[in-house]
Amino acid sequence: MKISRRAALKTIAAAPVISRLQAGVPDLDPSTLLALAEVVLPSEADRKAALAAFTRWIDNYRENADTDHGYGVTRVRATGPSPARNYPAQLAALDEAARATNAPSFAAAPLDRRRAIVEAAIAGAKIERLPARPTGGHIAADLMGHYFNSSAANDLCYRAAIDRDACRGLAGSESPPKGGSYGDPK
Repeated sequence: MKISRRAALKTIAAAPVISRLQAGVPDLDPSTLLALAEVVLPSEADRKAALAAFTRWIDNYRENADTDHGYGVTRVRATGPSPARNYPAQLAALDEAARATNAPSFAAAPLDRRRAIVEAAIAGAKIERLPARPTGGHIAADLMGHYFNSSAANDLCYRAAIDRDACRGLAGSESPPKGGSYGDPK
């Protein structure tokens, strides 16, 4: 059987979509996610990169995958259901709350109104701490937890290219990280 180059490219391009559908990963509206990121992430952060990392984590999540055991623990645990299964309903609730304030959608609501909606949603979900990894408790808390536990957030906090999660080797390790005033006595 002979396959055309065009048919092969279409098949390859469709693979991520098919993979997402088979894994039960919902499609999340990018404009709503960006509007949410504008509320919960620092203005100095690269929000699009943070959302890309968050959605990549969701896309790569595998249910029932073995996890590493903790220090001093011999039992290996399996991951549970994808936290992303809760996100469509949570995003729909944000949209509904925005419409209750006469905004056409969450993404179209003014920033201060979106902030109030998210604060109420997090309080309603009884989130008291940011999760170290997404749990499904609320997409806003999961997005914040994912970002604030990232190397990018660490670099932004210290205003230096620390690259916490990168293996840099020993060359140049005696020098302070580039970018920012890290190590300056000011």
